[in-house]
Amino acid sequence: MRLSFFLTLAFVFHLNILLGQLTVTGTVVDDSGQALAGVNIVEKGTSNGTATDFDGNYQISVAQNATLIFSYIGYNTTEKIVDGNAIINITLEEGMLLSEVQVVGSRSPKRTATDTAVPIDVLDVAEIATTTGKVEVNDILQYAAPSFNASKQSGSDGADHIVPASLRGLGPDQTLVLINGKRRHQSSLVNIFGTRGRGNSGTDLNAIPSSAIKRIEVLRDGASAQYGSDAIAGVINIVLKDNSQGFTGGITYGGNSTAIGKGWAEESGETLYNVEGKNRLDGKNRNFDGITTKIDANYGMALGQNGGFVNITTELLSKEKTLRPGFSWRKGYGSAAVDGFNFMINSAVPVGENTEIYAFGGRNFRDTDANAFSRDAYVQGDADASDNRTVPSLYPNGFTPRITSLITDVSVSAGIRHEMANGWNVDFNNTYGKNNFHYYIKESNNASMKEASPTDFDAGGHFLAMNTTGLEFNKYFEDIASGLNIAYGLEYRTENFGIFAGEESSYALYDNNGTPISNPASQTVATDGNGQDLPGGSQGFPGYSPDNEVDRSRSNYGIYVDSELNITDDFMVAGALRFEDYSDFGNTFNFKLASRYKINNDLSLRGSISTGFRAPSLAQLYYNLIFNNIVAGESVPSLLSANNSTVTKAFGIGQLNEEKAFNASLGFTYKKKGFTATIDAYSITVKDRIILTDNFTDQTVLDPLKVDAAQFFANGVDTRTSGLDMVFSYETWVGEAGKIKVGLIGNINDLKIKEINNGNLNQFTFFGPFSQAYLKAAAPDYKFGLNMGYSSEKFDANLSLTQFSEVTLQDFQWVETPATTQAEADALFPVATDIYKAKMVTDASVGYKLNSNLKFTVGANNLFNIYPTSQFDGWTDQGGLADSVQMGSDGTYVFGRLNFNF
Repeated sequence: MRLSFFLTLAFVFHLNILLGQLTVTGTVVDDSGQALAGVNIVEKGTSNGTATDFDGNYQISVAQNATLIFSYIGYNTTEKIVDGNAIINITLEEGMLLSEVQVVGSRSPKRTATDTAVPIDVLDVAEIATTTGKVEVNDILQYAAPSFNASKQSGSDGADHIVPASLRGLGPDQTLVLINGKRRHQSSLVNIFGTRGRGNSGTDLNAIPSSAIKRIEVLRDGASAQYGSDAIAGVINIVLKDNSQGFTGGITYGGNSTAIGKGWAEESGETLYNVEGKNRLDGKNRNFDGITTKIDANYGMALGQNGGFVNITTELLSKEKTLRPGFSWRKGYGSAAVDGFNFMINSAVPVGENTEIYAFGGRNFRDTDANAFSRDAYVQGDADASDNRTVPSLYPNGFTPRITSLITDVSVSAGIRHEMANGWNVDFNNTYGKNNFHYYIKESNNASMKEASPTDFDAGGHFLAMNTTGLEFNKYFEDIASGLNIAYGLEYRTENFGIFAGEESSYALYDNNGTPISNPASQTVATDGNGQDLPGGSQGFPGYSPDNEVDRSRSNYGIYVDSELNITDDFMVAGALRFEDYSDFGNTFNFKLASRYKINNDLSLRGSISTGFRAPSLAQLYYNLIFNNIVAGESVPSLLSANNSTVTKAFGIGQLNEEKAFNASLGFTYKKKGFTATIDAYSITVKDRIILTDNFTDQTVLDPLKVDAAQFFANGVDTRTSGLDMVFSYETWVGEAGKIKVGLIGNINDLKIKEINNGNLNQFTFFGPFSQAYLKAAAPDYKFGLNMGYSSEKFDANLSLTQFSEVTLQDFQWVETPATTQAEADALFPVATDIYKAKMVTDASVGYKLNSNLKFTVGANNLFNIYPTSQFDGWTDQGGLADSVQMGSDGTYVFGRLNFNF
């Protein structure tokens, strides 16, 4: 069998040699010598194609006598016969001056990624997805962008289903996401439980199919003055594929090893579940779980004869749960399952010589499934040992509820670009997007209904819709100094946030007659055999009631001007001003100044200062829920009160205002032949940062609400985040044998809480060490990644080493016995501090091109099965033997991928 396999490979290898394939490289520039990024290059008569990178470089394997077609909107299409030449450089002449590639952070069409005044990462998503087997955008960015962080959560309700992500250690809602330069809507989910980004609502990057993405631009600098709210930490711009010929796709299959190493069960002193693939919640013995299948397809075709195109992507993803070591109260510790289908389209068509109509959008649907904390069996006659959240006739041995959800994201953007007779370019666009998050709780019960309780519940959910209309004018003046670009425009945005109720049994508390309690004075709560009150609502996640329902909207408009002036060929200055006015809290004015100076052709200095803001989200203003907070396996009835409620005011929490920021950065870029280096230092001060408070327990207010604790959104802290980003890359050809690429990315970060704005409230109750640790954990001390790759005409190999820093968290002992004084806090620190040591994760892959249409890649992420340091004390926030930190807690992932193009 093995011999025949190698004979087959040898045959395929020699067959391709006989076919006379040639690797062609080169650079594409315009008639002024500026590199052109994103030029489509296709082997005539085939679907074999590629595109230039941001330095105008390309590489493609073609037949010896092939003809290459170079096409780029705004430039005349050029054909070139290869005729055995391995290097072909092309100069494209300008034609219709529409749709030049612009890099996020600069509205100038003459700017490239290494030429900007602020740091920008440009990531080739197709290459990363092919060589790493990563199937979601968050995972791709986690290992490719220096200051991007996203950790999969477990036992954190909605955050298990939508992973919170951040730049430079700030909140998920402090990074603006664009698609093709247009604002993307956020998720309706608010992160509540022990998770990164507590109290925040971010943009769900995983709702965007990675196979639809041409590149991702990550602007690591404050950009509120350019793009508006949410851009305090920076901007992520996702550029969709625009190739107009060919069908490409792939199949990825992989799974996680359940091996976790010896010693877990012995050291814990407790009965553990899901150890080494045994004693699992699902009752199976398995060597691998988290089995993942992804099928993606992309098709591009031309529209007309003048560069129009439509590009369509579909993506099917199925990933099962993982199960990792947990205690009896957390038998289901592990990452969530997901079954999803993505559809995305990108299109543009010229109308005449000076006008282009464009449209893009899509739909993402996900059916997700995560395990909540386990409920023990009910014990008659022993009130201390009994768990009366369990209906004994339904679950005699206890149960583990499942929190499932149906998440739907839809978006559509359409616009028109036109070049006027005076040279000004106009872009008029309207973008609409909506996220709908619907909870369904399964294998659960409403204890107060006793044996009449259903086991599945429609728990309701929430939605967020956003519509943005923009009008922009842009012109580049060649004759002013060494070039001046001016852009100005206006934007009008409306937002709508809502909560919709679930079915009655998901939220109601019942009396002994099986009737929902509506009048506590005349009705008695149902009790168990030990005489204790039974809890209501679906266990795992209680449904939203009609009292929680919200339907709130707001609008805002913004006016901005953005300019870049090349005073000389070496010295550039840029500035931006923006005014925004919100219907619900007022207006804000922000500025940005940036500059770049070329010391010589290779070395440039750059820097910027800016002010920023982030408006409180509608979810932070109006979200409310009565829920069961799980503290060390115990259920604590809790209230998250809306900012405008009387309860919130009774506790002395003020109205939410915008967050205000000041950003400063200074760095340099160096480029020499195949070597590029960028190093940028930054400081970001955020005043009135919105946080989710700790638990307040004033029973004079809470008793009538039947809860033991309450939490609120508040402008709670002032922070300063300082750090250093670095990106080094080098590539070189090894004769004619192939290309070597080496990249080093790094981020050093330090977040300090300058002040806690607790007013007259107790600081430890308002925002204590437990919550402070989660805020800081979203800003790890450092992350370094070394990426090495070799590629030839047929073969490629890649190795990545990612070093994650130590992470310190505070566990649930802070919540079980909350400190109210510094002396009590000092006593808790030694026992409640969980330190997850620094770890290095290794990813490796090899790929072989079977022929011009097929390529096969195999590899492993987290090759050496590195796990977070185990704690063994049972107090971890997510209930397992470890919390989910940067490298996750699923262990080794082994994958294979088959890529095809026709």
